[in-house]
Amino acid sequence: MEHNTLVKQAGEYVFKLFKSQLSRKLVYHNYRHTIETVNEARELGEMQQLPSDELEDLLLAAWFHDTGYVNTYDGHEDESIHFAREWLEQHNHPQDRIERIAECIHATRHTVEPTTMLQELLVDADMSNIGKESFFSTAELLRVEWEIYKDKSFSDREWAQFQMDFLLSTTFYTYQAQRKYAGQLGLNIQEQRNRLHKEIKKKKKQDKHHHETLAQPKRGIETMFRNTYRTHLNLSAIADNKANMMISLNAIILSVVITYLSAKTSTTGTEFAQHRALLIPVGTLLLTALGSVIFAIISAQPEVTSFSFKKNKINSRKVNLLFFGNFTNIPLEDFQHGMHNIMRDKKSLYNNMITDIYYLGEVLKRKYKILRISYTIFMLGLVLTVIAFGISVAYFSDTPTATAQIGL
Repeated sequence: MEHNTLVKQAGEYVFKLFKSQLSRKLVYHNYRHTIETVNEARELGEMQQLPSDELEDLLLAAWFHDTGYVNTYDGHEDESIHFAREWLEQHNHPQDRIERIAECIHATRHTVEPTTMLQELLVDADMSNIGKESFFSTAELLRVEWEIYKDKSFSDREWAQFQMDFLLSTTFYTYQAQRKYAGQLGLNIQEQRNRLHKEIKKKKKQDKHHHETLAQPKRGIETMFRNTYRTHLNLSAIADNKANMMISLNAIILSVVITYLSAKTSTTGTEFAQHRALLIPVGTLLLTALGSVIFAIISAQPEVTSFSFKKNKINSRKVNLLFFGNFTNIPLEDFQHGMHNIMRDKKSLYNNMITDIYYLGEVLKRKYKILRISYTIFMLGLVLTVIAFGISVAYFSDTPTATAQIGL
């Protein structure tokens, strides 16, 4: 009677603990799973005809085996042992039995093999779900829980395969559990096998349809892409023409000024050196023309992007196989395979075209930004040159040598 009182108190404590602290997102490892484990452990323990003290410790371990989920998901067994030790010590439970309970909880870890009868009974009670008709519904709750806490997402086929592997690799340790759950476990394995075959057939059918059907773009979408490409290419051609115009104009200015200065320094260099103020407008014109032509050349300079080849990246949506800078480093067979996949998948086809347009826009943005700088430098250069030349004329207007020098 005494052990029943302690077990009842433990159950009340765990209920209050879960109610106040356990996350509602734990849809599988919750109070329902705990009480089912306790009930199964009690039934298995009675079938094994355990002594009263061992049955009590088994039930206490069952109550506390998942309390660690209150604090952590991975490694919750250690936290569960901590909760059990603390509560049992407060209730003056014998230390050797506390250690026995802790070892039972530790045995519920998937990587640990149970070594005693109590540990085997607790593990069988904890895994009894696989031998019940409710296995498939509760397994879906575990799937949801893993998506939340372990960031593991499964397709229906992947989950069916995982469940099949799990059922085939899991066994019951005690004779009592084998006798009680083995029959339904066999039926669950058969049902899971049927579900897996259905998912495999479904996947094959989808793959066949996917590979045999080419993407059929709609006329309105084709028109949109065609107009967008045409607009981008026209804007690129305009930018190149403007850059060529700046290059030609500034090249003429530089060649004329440099030729003139070379002639002046060879014939009247001494006289020209006496009026250095005239060097300011000439120097301003040279520097700004040089800066303008440099930016115009950069704007017209071809820019080819590329990426390091990795086979698993070919089907990535971040790789645009329609641009030569991306596929020139790819082996021909891999490029052909990637293009065939694009032609079969409408979403992939549109995605590559959208990516291509995006990078065309990036190139245009760079071209026009640099070209604007080139035109700005050229405009400021002309303004500063005229201002500097006017100041030079006004400053040297009273000297005859200046008037002669201005005949530039």
